[in-house]
Amino acid sequence: MQDDRRPEQGDIRRAAGGDARESDRSADTTQTFGHDSDLSFVPFGSELAEAELEAIEALPSGAALLLVRSGPTAGARYLLDTDVTTVGRHPEADIFFDDVTVSRRHAEITRSGTTFELVDQRSLNGTYVNGERVDRAVLRNGAEVRVGKFRLNFFVSPADLPQAADA
Repeated sequence: MQDDRRPEQGDIRRAAGGDARESDRSADTTQTFGHDSDLSFVPFGSELAEAELEAIEALPSGAALLLVRSGPTAGARYLLDTDVTTVGRHPEADIFFDDVTVSRRHAEITRSGTTFELVDQRSLNGTYVNGERVDRAVLRNGAEVRVGKFRLNFFVSPADLPQAADA
């Protein structure tokens, strides 16, 4: 390339040895929320700890349990034993998730008899059940719920599960 001519777009190259910023760019692992590509559904399966299994077995009829599987409060358990449970970043939410990926009033979980339904409250990042964005969804035993960066599993009382012997 001659020094007196303007470089063409194809002529621009990084200096030999590379630029430190180039390697930083290739290692960037920043995630944004609210994009379907960031919210791939990978079920956790049934790898529950003994204490979690005991907590599920001890649930009375009409109650359910949410187990936080990943996120800043992984390992937390939330008992669902009222007709309406609020979920959000507001300090007065029944289930308080202090993270910017969660809306102040993100979702509600309503109970009717032994059926629980998740209702999104027009949250910015959405609410997901088993990898699908939902406005409302009936929660089934073992379902994965995603609220912001928190992944939870939902479990109903064993007393409320349909018995296989009755089938």
